[in-house]
Amino acid sequence: MDLNALRREFTSSGLSREQMDASPFAQFETWINQASEADLTLPNAMSLATSDSDEVSVRTVLLKSFDERGFVFFTNYNSKKSQQIQKNPNAALLFPWLDLERQVKISGRVEKISTLESIKYFSSRPKDSQLGAWASNQSGSLSSRQALLTQFEAMKSKFKKGEIPLPDFWGGYRVIPHRIEFWQGQENRLHDRFSYLKQGEDWIIERLAP
Repeated sequence: MDLNALRREFTSSGLSREQMDASPFAQFETWINQASEADLTLPNAMSLATSDSDEVSVRTVLLKSFDERGFVFFTNYNSKKSQQIQKNPNAALLFPWLDLERQVKISGRVEKISTLESIKYFSSRPKDSQLGAWASNQSGSLSSRQALLTQFEAMKSKFKKGEIPLPDFWGGYRVIPHRIEFWQGQENRLHDRFSYLKQGEDWIIERLAP
């Protein structure tokens, strides 16, 4: 396969400074709403990059909420991503809305959300997803898929009556951004890029070279 032949010319109308909201969170809300209206597959899917002294890791997770405090996702607190976050509480996010010729890049520090916030989200999940959180020792070794299904059935039996509680090893993280970049594809690879950088209580906006 000739990867060099996989080319696409970007044809969007571009992005100007006058179009950018003063708040990166308001700008993000506009773009993710447009991604949703465009019927993209999982517009809230984002790449999450974490690292420790030995390795950089990246995977796709789902954004579950955001506001001016940051961007929230949920996971097992014993997972590899969590272990890396515990050692290095900094991360990067990427939303690749390529059908819209757009990307959003976010970098910042990571902190756990409150238990109350995690309980609120966990209780909103379908019951089988709640059971899945209990059944999976995320990132741990498995002898077979059947072993995972057996554990799932065990959890189903254990919690067959009443509400399923939040596992103490499961919950949310918030990425608190210090930089957010909005990328819009343009012709001849002369893309439009605008970066919001947090300085004190303010966000400084600048155009970046492609």
